[in-house]
Amino acid sequence: MSREILLLVDALASEKSVSKDVVFTALELALASATKKKFNQDDVDIRVEIDRHTGQYHTFRRWTVVEDDMLEFDDKEIELAEARERDPSLEVGAVIEEPMEAVEFGRIGAQAAKQVILQKIRDAEREQLLSEFLQRREHLVSGTVKRIERGNAIIECGKLEAVLPREQMIPKENLRVGDRVKAYLMRIDRLGRGPQLVLSRTSREFLIKLFELEVPEIEEGLLEIKEAARDPGLRAKIAVKANDPRIDPQGTCIGMRGSRVQSVTQELAGERVDIVLWAPEPAQFVINALSPAEVNRIMIDEDNHAMDVVVDEEQLALAIGRSGQNVRLAAELTGWYLNIMTVTEAEEKHLEEDAALRETFMKHLGVDEATAMTLVQEGFATLEEVAYVPIAEMLEIEGFEEEQVNELRSRARDALLTLAIASEEKVESVSDDLKGIEGLEDADLVRKLAENGVTTRDELADLAVDDLVDMTGMEAEAARAIIMKAREHWFAQ
Repeated sequence: MSREILLLVDALASEKSVSKDVVFTALELALASATKKKFNQDDVDIRVEIDRHTGQYHTFRRWTVVEDDMLEFDDKEIELAEARERDPSLEVGAVIEEPMEAVEFGRIGAQAAKQVILQKIRDAEREQLLSEFLQRREHLVSGTVKRIERGNAIIECGKLEAVLPREQMIPKENLRVGDRVKAYLMRIDRLGRGPQLVLSRTSREFLIKLFELEVPEIEEGLLEIKEAARDPGLRAKIAVKANDPRIDPQGTCIGMRGSRVQSVTQELAGERVDIVLWAPEPAQFVINALSPAEVNRIMIDEDNHAMDVVVDEEQLALAIGRSGQNVRLAAELTGWYLNIMTVTEAEEKHLEEDAALRETFMKHLGVDEATAMTLVQEGFATLEEVAYVPIAEMLEIEGFEEEQVNELRSRARDALLTLAIASEEKVESVSDDLKGIEGLEDADLVRKLAENGVTTRDELADLAVDDLVDMTGMEAEAARAIIMKAREHWFAQ
């Protein structure tokens, strides 16, 4: 019988092009399964060990050591105290094995055992194919739609199968069996039935890979795509940079008579692609990204990573785009929050900010409106600047004497100290259940909430996402997640 096992292993390993160890492992699992069935002990833990040289095998029943009074599965677990009666050195998590009668190989004939062997071999073949595929580092996958399952397309890529989920298909795209498609390898899911390739046709990476396919200068390193943003099926933007001064990056990506960009557009179901010139200066990059709209001027808010983009009235609709598409893609491409406004709106906002700043200086520095206006006009935007800017710079302001400057600096520092103490008192008033919410580990976030009068979990839960974004400057998704965490106790009740 031992010889029969060795012959079977040789035959299967040769036929299926897998290692003998894979077949031995499959046989061990099959024998273990057959042993459970023979003794009507489906819940026990059985291990079979086959000698790789002689073909002889032995069967063991196994128990896992668990904490005392924590026994859940009598058939395959043993409490620590009982286990130590057998071996005092055993610890929780250890395994005890006891030899048991082995099932005869000739009686395995059951179809179930055969299926275990074949499934194991199929898994090994799939892993081997996947390993070879990954070694080629192919992220752009081409294949044929083999079937549609629950809206998801199963793509045949050579000898491998991949899934293109419905949510990763381009909207309004209607794929049929037999269609040839390209997609981006997004990830590999390790499932019980083996590894599963998961594809995407909506990701920004897919857009980049398509351009790499169409534009050989990218592979040669003469040109690179720095960023990309998509509204799948409708519009996209890519930011390109030339590493060779002799190359026109936009023209190279567009191609002769638009041939290159048209090939990409056709693959993306008509998605229009804007080729944007990348720039190291954020403001210039934003101007380029908002093309074809013309920008009048830009005001940068470094603290909130935002920009006010001023355009002429007739350029407003073009800058925003249909349903906000142009500005949304430009913001995603550049990584900056963009606020589009007309020249008139910008002037009104500027006047409002100046008025608020004047009020701040008059309140905390105890100065008259004329002095506050002078500070604003000279570019002072915070109390910190008044308190700590070099004294020589303030003495350059017309009409400011040294004694007056020293007094202003002293008042500004006193005001900052008073505000800091008041801020700490507000933070101390914040409830522990608010501080304990996942996502509020940052003390600055808690301080900003306290300064806006939010000191309890329920007050945070009552906020709208936009309100929390305005208070803290965080991303909308992060704000939504924190608010939902704050509301969890409502749903529990």
